[in-house]
Amino acid sequence: MSGGAARRHVEAFLEMASAERGAALNTLQAYRRDLEDYVAFLAVRGVGPDTAGPEDVRAHVADLAARGFKASSASRKLSAVRQFHKFLYSDAIRSDDPTAAIDSPRRGRALPKTLSTADIEALIAAAADPGPEPTPRARLSSARLVCLLEIAYSTGLRVSELVGLPRSAARPDAAVIAVKGKGGRERLVPLTPLAKRAMTAYLAALAEEGRDAAGPWLFPGGGEAGRLSRQVFARELKAAALRAGLAPGKVSPHVLRHAFASHLVQNGADLRAVQQMLGHADIATTQIYTHVLDERAAGMVRDLHPLGDEPSS
Repeated sequence: MSGGAARRHVEAFLEMASAERGAALNTLQAYRRDLEDYVAFLAVRGVGPDTAGPEDVRAHVADLAARGFKASSASRKLSAVRQFHKFLYSDAIRSDDPTAAIDSPRRGRALPKTLSTADIEALIAAAADPGPEPTPRARLSSARLVCLLEIAYSTGLRVSELVGLPRSAARPDAAVIAVKGKGGRERLVPLTPLAKRAMTAYLAALAEEGRDAAGPWLFPGGGEAGRLSRQVFARELKAAALRAGLAPGKVSPHVLRHAFASHLVQNGADLRAVQQMLGHADIATTQIYTHVLDERAAGMVRDLHPLGDEPSS
């Protein structure tokens, strides 16, 4: 195929994308750049869009990687090539689609931010300090934050589940709490002795402020919902992070959930058990924490395998 014929096919595709799909100008311009790049690459290999095979498409993807394109950018460019070839097939310019068996470049999934055990301990210590001359109100605020932190770190609850805990969750004999998560699914989450102790101290501080009357929420608040808002919790958490010498941007309620899961997996917890405690409907969602397993496995091979040491020179 001549260069002119290839350009005409690209123009025909762009016309179709505009007329039939209503593609925006920016989208059409991106298609044009990506397809002109693809056609130019094929021309160097001595083929055109009508004769290119799967090996040519794969070579184009490899060339994108060699030129430093990220997987996300290469995937976008490959998407344009796929649509172009589907168009050529549907218009009977080709009798096959060479992109049908081509996998998209794999995008590395970002690992969740987390905190070390020392970070968690420093955060709780900062939250537990009500100041040099604490008032009952300051003691209550401190006890509430410690309670929130201990529960969050020991259960991995979502922030909405945490601030929405009922008062019944603080029963002295409770070994587990029932949590209603996404989609109305209920699950049982065990409570650690530290979390139960923090609840007891918090309820005592609540009573000292004259707010021990029975109510529906474990963490009552003054807002319309009648319970502590997630925004207030996040703000108090970042203030505690500053006092603990941690970067506030590194600390959030969601990061506490990630720390819970990462530390459990790191210490040998079964991934299925972590899935159940996190309330993930699909184990695939929990598998992001396998990076901890990978690190541990690499360490075991390095430290325990008889041939794990590098040969001395």
